[in-house]
Amino acid sequence: MSCEIRKLGGLDYALCRYGGSKLKFRGPRRKTSAPYVAFMGGTNTFGRYIALPFPTLVERQVALPCVNLGTPSAGVDVFIRDDEIMRLASAAQVTVVQIMDAHNMTNRYYSVHPRRNDRFIAPSELLCSIYPEVDFAEFHFTRHLLNALWTVSNTRFELVVNELQEAWVARMRHLIGRMTGPCVLLWLSAHDEVPTNDPAIGSAPLFVTRRMIEQVEPMAAKLIQVSPSPHAVSEGTTGMIFPKEERKQATQLAGVRAHSEIADILVPAVRRLA
Repeated sequence: MSCEIRKLGGLDYALCRYGGSKLKFRGPRRKTSAPYVAFMGGTNTFGRYIALPFPTLVERQVALPCVNLGTPSAGVDVFIRDDEIMRLASAAQVTVVQIMDAHNMTNRYYSVHPRRNDRFIAPSELLCSIYPEVDFAEFHFTRHLLNALWTVSNTRFELVVNELQEAWVARMRHLIGRMTGPCVLLWLSAHDEVPTNDPAIGSAPLFVTRRMIEQVEPMAAKLIQVSPSPHAVSEGTTGMIFPKEERKQATQLAGVRAHSEIADILVPAVRRLA
């Protein structure tokens, strides 16, 4: 195992690796030779701009180390393609899996970077045939790509969304199916969700519907849905640590109080299942 220190805006993420994985995770690194709880997910699980993310807060209340395997902007792909991380998650006493966006995955229409899933790599011939007027060379991120496709034709865009949703369900089933211990699905949702396929205004997890979650829920030991309280929403970025030029990104993530609320809801489930 190797570990490095990274400070951004005064916050030390203590980035580290586990085993032969090329992925970097939130540290300090935890021992995995004894029983532990694993947390898999995206930016909120990683705890960007947060000194004490919810995996750390859960660890303080349960008698087990909590291994934070959150990866910024992660889709399901980043985990199922990494045998070392899947081994770690499978060997955990309990694995908490944040429900991630559906657009950061390789699919029949486009491919993404294997470790940085928000990076658009290339369109497929199928996507080029559906959107012949689009120059795909100008896109580097999946959200930028999808915003453009929606603008060109929201009718054709429905085909892309349907593919992403079907792929998401299949890969989530694959991910959960590889767990040997109980899996808790963590659905972080907003109170003001607006049903839409417009990627410019769609709320996280993007393109993931209740019906999709219901298709994978039977494979998990428990589904926990958490929405930030009005108090947490009102606090905004209070207590978050970020460079001033990243304020916009910070406002789109769970804040300090929201992380505390998530941990408080997770703790009883982790204690019961561990």
